[in-house]
Amino acid sequence: MTSSDHAPSEKPTSSLKGIALALLAFAVYATHDAAIKRLGETYSPFQIVFFVVLMGFPVVTLMLLRSDTADTLRPRVPVWSALRTVGVVITGFSAFYAFSVLPLAETYAILFTTPLLITVLSVPLLGEIVRRHRWVAVFVGLVGVLVVLRPGSSDLGLGHIAALISAICGAFVAVIMRKIGGIERREVLLLHPLLANFVVMLCALPFVYIPMSLEDLGLVLLISLLSVAAMSLMIRAYTLADAALVAPMQYSQIIWATLFGWLFFDETSDMMTFLGAGIIILSGAYVVVRESGKSGSGNQPVLRTLSRRPEMGATPRLSVASGSVQEAVEHNNR
Repeated sequence: MTSSDHAPSEKPTSSLKGIALALLAFAVYATHDAAIKRLGETYSPFQIVFFVVLMGFPVVTLMLLRSDTADTLRPRVPVWSALRTVGVVITGFSAFYAFSVLPLAETYAILFTTPLLITVLSVPLLGEIVRRHRWVAVFVGLVGVLVVLRPGSSDLGLGHIAALISAICGAFVAVIMRKIGGIERREVLLLHPLLANFVVMLCALPFVYIPMSLEDLGLVLLISLLSVAAMSLMIRAYTLADAALVAPMQYSQIIWATLFGWLFFDETSDMMTFLGAGIIILSGAYVVVRESGKSGSGNQPVLRTLSRRPEMGATPRLSVASGSVQEAVEHNNR
């Protein structure tokens, strides 16, 4: 019996493993976000991001030491690299703030608009041609956002604005990554946002600093470790299963958000939040399915940019994975 005789049965098994790992990765990410919310009850997002970045430096250092590229850390596409760096800093800080002040389920509902926003931004930045069906999905998804926010009937605060900013900037960063990922070196993509986050948060730290207990410092370390663990799981998931199967698994975080919110933060999201989240999820899933079908576009902006969560610049994400792994992931995303 040849190896090809096993191929039909091995592919479904591999895909199921990839889906399972993706579900596990997003469960880890949800735990990561719940820990951020716990710290956000006491500390400023500036302080939280600063210490998460600080504890992420050893991992980054190990990755840089493994690099075999003898080159400077000067970007090859300075403007786009700078824009991406700014986007990463804003995305991370805004997400940390939103998780700190909003119910977890509500925050996720807004962040789930990222695939829809990637579709919109891919037109001017990637030259993508978006057909009518995907524009309708984007419009329906934005209606879902209005259902979650309910302007005029509920109090909208800085947390809601921060979540929207994080979703917009996260989509912007993802599309830029798709644009320059094959040109810019992973060392630049990794180190510049990390250093920018460190400098910006360090400048703000004297104005917001509150001494941290050993328990809370341990929680910061846990956040960094969870991020690395989730990233590793996502890398493996994308090498085992197609992007069209893995990407929608991000929506499972709404289940963990509901559970963690109820268990640890006395949060009870209302039916309108879940209705709006459902509309957004269905719209985003439709875009993914549409892109994965024969009628989808060749560029597939959502599938090709959702191989990671919106980057926070604190710890490495899939976009700066080792060359061999990234090549395998890109092959699966085609």
